Amino acid sequence: MIPNTVNEFKLKEAMCEIGRRIYAKGFAAANDGNITFRLNERQILCTPTMVSKGFLKPDDICKVDYEGKQLAGQRKRTSEVFLHLAVYKSRPDVNAVVHCHPPHATAFAVAHEPIPKCVLPEVEVFLGEVPISVYETPGDNRFASTILPYVKNCNTIILANHGTVTFGPDLEKAYWNSEIIDAYCRILILAKQLGSVNYFSEEKTRELLALKKRLGYTDPRLENPDCDICGDGMLANADPNFVLEPQAFDRESPQGIACACTTDQSKDAAAKASPIKMPASDMDRLVQTITDQVMARLKAS
Repeated sequence: MIPNTVNEFKLKEAMCEIGRRIYAKGFAAANDGNITFRLNERQILCTPTMVSKGFLKPDDICKVDYEGKQLAGQRKRTSEVFLHLAVYKSRPDVNAVVHCHPPHATAFAVAHEPIPKCVLPEVEVFLGEVPISVYETPGDNRFASTILPYVKNCNTIILANHGTVTFGPDLEKAYWNSEIIDAYCRILILAKQLGSVNYFSEEKTRELLALKKRLGYTDPRLENPDCDICGDGMLANADPNFVLEPQAFDRESPQGIACACTTDQSKDAAAKASPIKMPASDMDRLVQTITDQVMARLKAS
């Protein structure tokens, strides 16, 4: 665990260590990504622009104020510092922010595919809801403002067509969230390739949220007993100008049966939309017929 400490040099070393992990995991190609740490109410440590996060040195780390003005450092601070500042200004409990491009989570960002809930216990406990914010050109306050509808109620945000931003009380936990979301997205993609993603019930999810509370983690869903935990949740519609519909992960099984956490109304709709099942013997004959026709055409050509 990397502790919060007033020793600036140790903090810079810790930021370099997080940079090495990001680079080693393939979360930041070339000079991608940036890391910050809140020193106090006036100063923030910040990684520089155009430097690979895998080869950072303590002397590379910059210092900025809460408006993004550089106060110290031999190198120029990252242009995306405003994204980090938006987190710090909204969340006094946050002391570290990590922005990177984990490939599996970024695939969801590019596809604009909402992150499903009620699938993996660790995600419910350590991350909670993970929203996707609207795309904006990186580098200024327009980009930073895209996370404002969500930042107070989560610790991980996917940036549409870009990457992720994760945050926490210290550098270690902020980075862990990057690892968790990418591992989760990879598991979802692999499960989908196998054919199905199964969901646990809202009741079981509430048990996980109770465990989360006992472990000392906060979750806005704990404060809202009427929240549709396995459905839209609390963040899906936080930005009314950017509401996404699931395509690959539509909270239904391959047979068209809604998961246990959906409403009765959505279950009825799913039942009506269920595809007609073909017996295995008929499917085998169909495949064989198509194969024979293809082979016949190849021989004739």
